[in-house]
Amino acid sequence: MDRTESGGALRGLGEERKRDSGVRLGARQLWTWAIIIGLGGGVLALGYYGLMRTMLDWVWTGGAGIDPAHLAETPTFHPIILVITTIGGLLVGLVLHLLGTPGEIAAVVNNIHMEHGRIDTRQTPSMVAASLVSIIAGGSAGPEAPLVQIIGSFGSWVGDRLRLSGDFVRTFTFCGMAAALGAFFGAPLGGALFALEIPHRRGLEYYEALMPSIISAVVAFFVFRSVVGYDGPLYHLAVVPHLSVWTIAIGLAAGLGGGLVGILFVAVFTRIERLLHPLVHRKILLATLGGLVIGLIAQVMPATLFWGEYQIDGLLSSGEALCSGVGLWGAVGLLLLLAMLKMIAVGATLHSGFRGGFIFPLFLIGGAVGLAASLAASAVFPQVPAPVIILCMMAATNVAVTKTPVATTVILTSLSGTAFMPALAAACLASFLLTTRVTLIPTQRSRSRHPAMEAIGVVQ
Repeated sequence: MDRTESGGALRGLGEERKRDSGVRLGARQLWTWAIIIGLGGGVLALGYYGLMRTMLDWVWTGGAGIDPAHLAETPTFHPIILVITTIGGLLVGLVLHLLGTPGEIAAVVNNIHMEHGRIDTRQTPSMVAASLVSIIAGGSAGPEAPLVQIIGSFGSWVGDRLRLSGDFVRTFTFCGMAAALGAFFGAPLGGALFALEIPHRRGLEYYEALMPSIISAVVAFFVFRSVVGYDGPLYHLAVVPHLSVWTIAIGLAAGLGGGLVGILFVAVFTRIERLLHPLVHRKILLATLGGLVIGLIAQVMPATLFWGEYQIDGLLSSGEALCSGVGLWGAVGLLLLLAMLKMIAVGATLHSGFRGGFIFPLFLIGGAVGLAASLAASAVFPQVPAPVIILCMMAATNVAVTKTPVATTVILTSLSGTAFMPALAAACLASFLLTTRVTLIPTQRSRSRHPAMEAIGVVQ
């Protein structure tokens, strides 16, 4: 490169800096604001969670006599479910028609790269209303994605109020996203890592936001769990085998299997999108139809309702009960049916206008297939470590879709309270490598770098 080209590159870099000439913070100031965002994020998560739990109890436990935390894996006819989901779909459509359509996770990821991380707070009322109604209606998606957008937008709002430069606004947005996930998952380190990995297909790249994000996640976790409570690991495994090289090898194989499950999920999800696309501009009709489909699927398998956080724990211990009720191969068939119907329910939920996240649904899908695989394997190998297969397939299914191998390893290690991190890491890596060409979030990409930086050799 000659001096003329280098000089032009430097001038371009100078112009970019001039356009982004906001306030910059020192390390202590940055960490102080990370604590403040964590405090605010914890309070916002508490408010959202309190409304969600109150409405779920009123509609389902009190009104329908159905406990959302205990849903059957076997066909159970409940006409009231169909009524609630269909009316809920109608209400979702009305919210979207009146308040506008809030962005999905793909839009959040795009803003991370293109808008210095800014998430428009004007979408927050629509996201709060639409996601709460979606969850109360039994939609097969969870509150993690809405919380990421709501609290992430709070972080970017704080950055804008302080007139910070774009890089710092993006860091504040990451702090809000990490606070949301750290509080809700009950795994602050995993939540922070997930927030930083989700914008990319090849691993974490906004490394400068790592420490502030962890700080915000830990603070939000403390605020949220101090009120909601923290009982340790969310998932309880009856028998945890000793970790060995053999265990890690099984995790690797389960990771490949979970990657294939994730590929199937993406195929089903995109197929449903194409089927429903002709109705995309008829929000009320589409959402009502989505609610009807969710209710119909739940008539066959009630466990497809909601996001699956609580159903997973029951699923982990249901193998013997299912086998005693319908036999070994009947249990395997029911579990595979649950996984397939859950995929369809998630697609119908998110493509009909319902708002929510698919992390816990993916864990449920992977867990169901993992339990089916462990039961089938036990017919040949009685000593097969079922918990390893189940957890590793949960992790691998999620990684195949979200591309978050490090965060998923940490989160599932925390949620299960096991020492399976090496096996989970092997499973996540296997799934990640198997599915590099598979994507569900089209806006995931490498962080943007100014061409001038590459021109002068700052970035290789």
